[in-house]
Amino acid sequence: MRRERDPVSPPVALTMAGSDSGGGAGVQADLKAMTAHGVFGTAVVTATTAQNTRGVEDVHAVPADHVASQYDAVIGDFDVGAVKTGMLATADIVETATELLAGRAAPVVVDPVMVAATGDRLLSPAAEDAYEGLIGRATLVTPNADEAEVLVGEPVETPADAEAAGRELVARGAGAALIKGGHLDKGGERVVDTLVRAGGADGGERDPTVDRFETPRIDTDATHGSGCALSSAIAARLARGESIRGAVAVAVEEMTEAVRRGYDVGEGPGAVNPTVLGED
Repeated sequence: MRRERDPVSPPVALTMAGSDSGGGAGVQADLKAMTAHGVFGTAVVTATTAQNTRGVEDVHAVPADHVASQYDAVIGDFDVGAVKTGMLATADIVETATELLAGRAAPVVVDPVMVAATGDRLLSPAAEDAYEGLIGRATLVTPNADEAEVLVGEPVETPADAEAAGRELVARGAGAALIKGGHLDKGGERVVDTLVRAGGADGGERDPTVDRFETPRIDTDATHGSGCALSSAIAARLARGESIRGAVAVAVEEMTEAVRRGYDVGEGPGAVNPTVLGED
């Protein structure tokens, strides 16, 4: 006996990021986080990587024109409610993403993947410089402390430094900046994330509004994919129509559980668990 189709029409979000063959970060983590929030995830792959839980062995950037073709294919068919960018690999791809996202009405979350967990820089100086234009297109930019240092050219070692970096990124054109605090005060009991929003809480011509979110620090090195999952969770919530502050506040809180209930797979430290996001 045949049954009638009973489709659903979820919001749609797009990730522009690299592929993680180990499944813990990149496009793979992004799509898991979006699905966990009831959002249909689409993807533009900017690079492929040969990596696992122990580290990255090889990276192959996708040609910028093919990045543009993937983007055009998605935008030409789907009503994309939010876009998230992750690893963009080269200056050409950063510049291409900036051009593609120019004038888009949908929120854009920029996760500037620039510095590895080891502290190694992942991008060329030209690619780092190219982020200046993309930041100006961002509804929200979500660097960790190391990436914020690269972007603003100043040390980011305390929550006060994080606020100053967030203010500088907003001054450069970002609608808001979330400076992630996982790399600050690693011996402390709490993680402090700092959100700076342009124009005050009501969007008027006032000084930026600053919010700090404190969450328990989980005693683990298994944080692979945390930045990807967090930015994707925020993008998914923006695609659902939530405010920036509301999306950030809930996603930051959720990440504590994503880290606490992380995946113990492979021979390395493991990865966060994006499937627990959106359980509210």
